[in-house]
Amino acid sequence: MQITSLHRYPVKSMAGVGEAYLDIDAGGPAGDRRWAVVEAETGDKVTARELPGLLHLVAHTTEHGVGLRTVHGRTLAVPFPYDGRLVTVGFSRLSHALDAGDEAAELLSSELGRPLRLVWQASVTDRSIRLDLGGREGEALSLADAGPLLLTSESSLARLQEWLDTETRVGMSRFRPNVVVDGGEPFAEDTWDRVRLGDVDFRMQHACDRCVMTTIDPVTLDRGREPIRTLARHRSWDGAVWFGVWLVPLAPGRIHVGDDVGVEAGHALSTDAGPD
Repeated sequence: MQITSLHRYPVKSMAGVGEAYLDIDAGGPAGDRRWAVVEAETGDKVTARELPGLLHLVAHTTEHGVGLRTVHGRTLAVPFPYDGRLVTVGFSRLSHALDAGDEAAELLSSELGRPLRLVWQASVTDRSIRLDLGGREGEALSLADAGPLLLTSESSLARLQEWLDTETRVGMSRFRPNVVVDGGEPFAEDTWDRVRLGDVDFRMQHACDRCVMTTIDPVTLDRGREPIRTLARHRSWDGAVWFGVWLVPLAPGRIHVGDDVGVEAGHALSTDAGPD
């Protein structure tokens, strides 16, 4: 089993970029979901669930901050706002973040048609993983919904596609993973305990419950009922539907596309060299 693709989403709910490698720190992939869009007046978080147009804004990390690109060709380099205004934000277990300035706010507001601001989480240690979602004391979290790193499997997506109507296609981009792996049995990731991606070790935190954001086509922004409807038939328990798993890094390191994936089996770490 190997890593087939890696993805980083610097700004929560915006389109991310594929990467050849990801550096892993305490909060997961470095630079992943450390920025977010909030309501200008209240600081409440804004995601593609209620504002799908965010998916058409592309964000990429830069040496000095984040770069933004709109569907209209506008670009903006936003520096890390080290001296930015500390503002109240509506994230669980994070009460404040640094405002990224008026240029970013103007771009977001004009593109998305409402008063918005861009904020930055200065340190992942300012936010923790929920204990009821598999977190442990002292574990850090970015502005991601639940965990530091989201992993999905091509074989699981293939099984989901078998369950779907033959005319309905759902790509992996609907699920916004950081790491995609090949091989293995469909949904085998549910049972993993420890995982090694390349030379970096992770522990299984929790399966990922999926929301209505997966029903938005990231290209057309059309809303539908899939894949939630089909997942509800086959992958429903505890009042939610599930696809992918959250992993917590046990040490820093770097992972690459093509790295082997090792899964703990009993007391040994076994590595499947290729797809089943």
